[in-house]
Amino acid sequence: MCQGTFISQIEIKFTDFGDTYMKARMPVNNKTKQPMGSLHGGASLALAESVAGAGSMAIIDTKKYIAYGFQVSGNHLTPVHSGEVWANAQLTHKGNSVHIWDVQITDKNGTLISIVRVSNMIKEK
Repeated sequence: MCQGTFISQIEIKFTDFGDTYMKARMPVNNKTKQPMGSLHGGASLALAESVAGAGSMAIIDTKKYIAYGFQVSGNHLTPVHSGEVWANAQLTHKGNSVHIWDVQITDKNGTLISIVRVSNMIKEK
């Protein structure tokens, strides 16, 4: 479903999911770095919004509804220069029209890179 989209362009790979969580990973490379050589904050936010959006899509009836991200707020705590980062999204609110996800992005050692909250609107198609 993500082939040929922005998600595939920055090489996000979904790794695990359940009713209240979604996980993914993304490389830290020239596609996701800012000019100074660190992971771009926008790439981190794109990873968080992608994993939260996929989480909402996994728990709704996609024949009737679609999930749209309408608010993303993040704090970038630790720079990372290479390797991969992992996103773990936890569903904190599941309403009929709004889902709220808290996403922690970490490096291979479990160091917290970013904390992001994503709000998704659930709308009829």
